[in-house]
Amino acid sequence: MSGLKLFRTDTTNGGMTEVVPRLAEVEADVQGLVEAHMETLLGVRFLASEYSTGPVHGGRIDSLGLDENGSPVIIEYKRGTDAGVINQGLFYLAWLMDHRAEVEHMVRDRLGTTAAAQVLWSAPRLICIAGDFTRYDVHAVREHRRSIDLVRYRLFGSDLLGLETVASVSGGMQVARRARRRAVARAAADVQGPSMVELASTVDEVLLGLGDGVNRVERKQYRAYQRLRNFACVCPPQRSKLLVYLKVAPKDVDLVPGFTRDVTGLGHHGTGDLEVQLRTPRDMERARELFRASYAAA
Repeated sequence: MSGLKLFRTDTTNGGMTEVVPRLAEVEADVQGLVEAHMETLLGVRFLASEYSTGPVHGGRIDSLGLDENGSPVIIEYKRGTDAGVINQGLFYLAWLMDHRAEVEHMVRDRLGTTAAAQVLWSAPRLICIAGDFTRYDVHAVREHRRSIDLVRYRLFGSDLLGLETVASVSGGMQVARRARRRAVARAAADVQGPSMVELASTVDEVLLGLGDGVNRVERKQYRAYQRLRNFACVCPPQRSKLLVYLKVAPKDVDLVPGFTRDVTGLGHHGTGDLEVQLRTPRDMERARELFRASYAAA
């Protein structure tokens, strides 16, 4: 995986033994691993496996799911390198958009009425998981107006799975960052004065600038910032503060009353168990390391 080497400590003699990476014996082995742990690995709730698209369309989708923001997700797997995986996935994505009622019915059966009513059809996703991708694959996803993630896998030994995001494109949500900042500023201005407008704009800029492949997903109740999974969710500004939820374990943070709070098990919009309360630019500076930690963990 891009030169990554993994070593296991030998407790017997204090040495190190390299765990040699390998591909799966068959494609189904990768599919089985991911489907069994889809929410942990990808932040996607499992819906169906080997889903038939009917006799007219004549296809079979490897995996169907719903991500943390309610976006429908198609996942396609290849054991090694396959130039057709992206086009195959896009073929199924087109079917998905033409069969919304069928998909919502499936969501209702698997995840309940509330999840079915909140499917985010403006941001469907394709995740391709394969042994490797070519530079032409990476270029191709950047030319499409769809949300596509290319993920390289490797198996290490008998019990380790490695996933590496090779490319991540936000598709229809690709907007110039300046336009994004203006939209955030307008939304904040409806509620707050200039100070909250600036704070909301700064948070947006910082989160988008944490690294390549950061996508932003707009929901009515929050904005999610994601790589393969959400790493931050920002709620609309309140009268005197901005709430950000991060994928950082609260037990690993020195919680400060009025700034950070453990919301594990508490209902809130967005995802993440660490709540960060921002009131001033100084709070924003204090939160930068927490933002980076959440981004690194996504």
